[in-house]
Amino acid sequence: MAKLAANQERAVQMRSAFVYNQNVLIRFRRPNGKFVREEGSDYTVAPTPEGTKKTLTSFLGKYERKGEIVAYQKPHYEYKDIDIDGDLISDLAEDLTSDKHSRDGLAADLFPLTGKHQKNYAFKLEGIDNYRDREVYRITFTPTRGWEGEDGDMPWAGEVLVDRLEYQPVLITTRLARGFPFWVKTLLGTNVKHLGFKLSYQRVEEGLWFPATYGGEFEVRGQTKRSAILLPRCFGALCP
Repeated sequence: MAKLAANQERAVQMRSAFVYNQNVLIRFRRPNGKFVREEGSDYTVAPTPEGTKKTLTSFLGKYERKGEIVAYQKPHYEYKDIDIDGDLISDLAEDLTSDKHSRDGLAADLFPLTGKHQKNYAFKLEGIDNYRDREVYRITFTPTRGWEGEDGDMPWAGEVLVDRLEYQPVLITTRLARGFPFWVKTLLGTNVKHLGFKLSYQRVEEGLWFPATYGGEFEVRGQTKRSAILLPRCFGALCP
């Protein structure tokens, strides 16, 4: 796992030389599946000495009102005085894909594979599989006994597929560790629970792997209960 952490950091440094596209789509639904709201954004992402700079190139939002779907073309749009969904959907997109402490913009604490985060987890080799015509190690992870998260980091459990030749993550799937009902209260009094995430990588050349798709699911509780989905979208040099 130490080799995986080192190779992952090396790949991050290599990616810093590239300009790439990022597509983000977040959708809100009620428990019965009824559409509430969604926002789709396209960005050009360029490297900076400290991280990345994102430039919005296109945007389209939609919301449901009295049985009709209404479109809008500007981020942070509010169609009523207190627009909780509008604030939440903007905040989620910013928090999950624009982490200022991550060169890729991805919230690093959601995928605990860096050297900093590995110390809080127990890893187990489950076997060797074939994924996308490459041999991978299938490894599961859980929080170490007694660790319940700290400094905003949540305790995750899940599975990672690691390329057997290059020791790079290929697919990471996380879920909130059992027994940890972690809710984040927003300024508007709405609670958000992160249910799980999935991040895939694709090989570009030897040692260079880009995030390819990134998705997640949340439960939102406020005046009304609804679910939020960060739909798997293109993320990286392979975006069209």
